[in-house]
Amino acid sequence: MGELALVFIGAVLVNNFVLVRFLGICPFLGVSKELDTAMGMGMATTFVLVLSGAATWLVQTYILAPFGMPFLQTVAFILIIASLVQLVEMFLQKTSPGLYRALGIFLPLITTNCAVLGLAILVAQKNYTLIQTIVFALGTGAGFTLALAMMAGIREQLQFADIPKPLQGAGIALITAGLMSMAFMGFSGLIAM
Repeated sequence: MGELALVFIGAVLVNNFVLVRFLGICPFLGVSKELDTAMGMGMATTFVLVLSGAATWLVQTYILAPFGMPFLQTVAFILIIASLVQLVEMFLQKTSPGLYRALGIFLPLITTNCAVLGLAILVAQKNYTLIQTIVFALGTGAGFTLALAMMAGIREQLQFADIPKPLQGAGIALITAGLMSMAFMGFSGLIAM
């Protein structure tokens, strides 16, 4: 149980996909203008991370590795992720039309979110078990959601700040992301991974 907790905490803080590994930057900068949208995107991405992590682990463990086809790993993982995102999109459209409309173009972008593919490849490289994969995916999703929520909160407050004209918009967002990344680097000695 302690090992699973370390995997989870490591994924959330020490190896945060957005702020430490620099994966998933597009939705991080694109959806982090409002807290509600950021939380919705974080939850949708977490759901896709868990599903795709488990599905790609099954394909890697029971098809690619036993038949000596690791060269198909990237193609297989992309196909699995794209299929799962389409299922999530259809699910959200039927169950939560407001969230579906709020996410707009960013929901299909989960398909090309390198954090999702990065998770699948890292799980294969680390030879995690299925339980470790699910915990790692949950931690990765929680870390992604945390980074999005923090950035959205900061950007909402920055709307009322007196920011020099050249830094407004993307400039201040990138500076903020860099400062957040440096802060998360402080967790690097917390867990040896």
